[in-house]
Amino acid sequence: MQVTALLTGRGNNSFKDKNILHLNGHPVLYYPAISAKESKFISQFFVSSECEKILHEASKCNFEKILRPSNLSTPTAIHRDVITHSIQIMKELGHKPDILVVLLANSPTIKTSWIDDCIQLLIDKPSVSSVVPVIKDQDRHPYRAKTISKEGNLESFFNLSSANISSNRQQLPECFYLCHNFWVIRLYEGMIPIKGEPPWDFLGSCVLPYPVEEAFDIHSLDDLERASKWLDINKASKI
Repeated sequence: MQVTALLTGRGNNSFKDKNILHLNGHPVLYYPAISAKESKFISQFFVSSECEKILHEASKCNFEKILRPSNLSTPTAIHRDVITHSIQIMKELGHKPDILVVLLANSPTIKTSWIDDCIQLLIDKPSVSSVVPVIKDQDRHPYRAKTISKEGNLESFFNLSSANISSNRQQLPECFYLCHNFWVIRLYEGMIPIKGEPPWDFLGSCVLPYPVEEAFDIHSLDDLERASKWLDINKASKI
């Protein structure tokens, strides 16, 4: 079974150069890249970006470059299209992955053990389309979410008028949010799943959760400081 890593990141970001900012002596993208390199399952490594600086830094970790077209490098570009383009380039180069580990370049909160656990779960359970890290968060439960009406008032995001919803978070159904550090996806005849729940429909119709305590992306200087502390505590990669 061929397991391939795909590191994704673009240079056109509101937080300038967030994927290659220095973090504990390395660019941010080093941490997802090296975590994948240390996996016992992954044998092929690619990076998709339109940014030469990102491609160059990832190549230092022996990730093969995939130059992303401009239409897939905008703020509105979606991951499904980026992944599909990358798979097509891999095929042209003679690579045909069975499992694709998609890594986000701006998320240093990642461990090799997490990656390998998720890959093993996907191998052990043939009916599962993807395995993804998730965080449980009852405080930000969707039943607690509000939107603003056209009159300017807060109102429930969903129609809960006929529901008996407790204000006690412990009494609400368990709520999990997908992490944006990596996703392990089973390919079907060399393609990502066709059907799945939005907005991450490319994960397929049978997605298995892998709960973790904490994971976050880099979108600000505060995130960099927080990530530095996380790396010091977790020692996520050999550096």
